[in-house]
Amino acid sequence: MQAKWEHSLNCWSASPSIPERVLSNRYPIEEGIQLHGAKYDSAEHFWQAVKYHPDVTVGELRELTVLLEGRDWTAWLARLDNDPQLYLPNAYAVEFLRHNLAPERLRWFRGELADHGLSASDHARQAQQRGSAAFRFSAFEEKVLWGDLADLFHLVYTFSLPDDPIRKTFAERHFDAIYIGDQRMAFISEEFRSQMLEIWKVKYLQMPRFREVIRLIPIEIRLEHFLNDGDSPDIPIPVYVRYLNQIRALARATF
Repeated sequence: MQAKWEHSLNCWSASPSIPERVLSNRYPIEEGIQLHGAKYDSAEHFWQAVKYHPDVTVGELRELTVLLEGRDWTAWLARLDNDPQLYLPNAYAVEFLRHNLAPERLRWFRGELADHGLSASDHARQAQQRGSAAFRFSAFEEKVLWGDLADLFHLVYTFSLPDDPIRKTFAERHFDAIYIGDQRMAFISEEFRSQMLEIWKVKYLQMPRFREVIRLIPIEIRLEHFLNDGDSPDIPIPVYVRYLNQIRALARATF
């Protein structure tokens, strides 16, 4: 690993150097970042917020956690475990589901949604946007609260059988896809994942201070993204890294 660090940078929020942290999605942007008609505190805030349809409310999210807690997921998870063609390419997602469908975890989500000054009528996506005050939620809270909860709902929809009534329930709350403007994208899809590159076109091509950080990193230094919790259900790390190096090449070629 030490040898690897000689020719790569680990671009995440706990990296030991400031340039590496700046390249992280979790890096707080003092002036905010304007994306799809709204301002966000960081790239992470946008990425997690758009997993919620603009119409869905905090009260509806709490109701969904109650619904999930009231169901025995043993057989549902066993179906995923016992199908190698389903489990093996989606191992992280299945284990993520197992962890987050536990009653104590669902109660934790519900408790967090009752905190932070949130009311039942607040719209989830709007609550994560920058309002009158900046940094209502930290980037870490965006990931472990809003992000994990949205991923849970989208994955329950994705892996439920077509005739499972819960699939219809989650579709009614728009967890059947990602909705951005007039776009409708499947949660596990290249189309949605490519939105990460669109975010970075704003951060790294349109915002001079971030553009300077990424373009001045020598091209022989590979940008990496090492996490201590494995992969991710929304965008696999290899895809994330490919986009990161791609946006660095665009910044160097354009300016």
